[in-house]
Amino acid sequence: MVGAQLRDIAQELATLLWREHTVYRERSGGMVIRGEHVRRWISLAPAGGRDEILVRAGRILDGGTTAPARSEAVVPLSAGTGVLAAACRRLLADAAADASRPAPDREDTGRPRRSGKSRTSRRSQRRNGRGRHTGFSSWVILVCVAGVIALFAYTSAMHG
Repeated sequence: MVGAQLRDIAQELATLLWREHTVYRERSGGMVIRGEHVRRWISLAPAGGRDEILVRAGRILDGGTTAPARSEAVVPLSAGTGVLAAACRRLLADAAADASRPAPDREDTGRPRRSGKSRTSRRSQRRNGRGRHTGFSSWVILVCVAGVIALFAYTSAMHG
């Protein structure tokens, strides 16, 4: 997707979402729409497909810094600006609902209680290599490193 096309889409979308807004380019090449008065932001970036756009939404914290995206969606550009605006509104509503939730309960240790993450999110984390257990490729690398160290020790003992 051409940067000018993404900028035009972001400008058009910003006027649909908020009367007061700021549109700027991210370092990664995507566009950000900030609504300071509603303390929310929307990010638009090219997605994997040619006709797709990755839309992310989050909150603006005190002091003007942005919180990480709380929700995201991939929207086809061929669907039109109305569908894109509806997806943005849904993501913004999710971000607003997230902000209104109370802080997690804390135990005596001062750490937040473990949230009951869904089984599917754990599965997707493992599939993406961010799971709790060491992956197969990590074990292969560890065995190779141990083998190199053992070979070095053996040759040092034989020639040393």
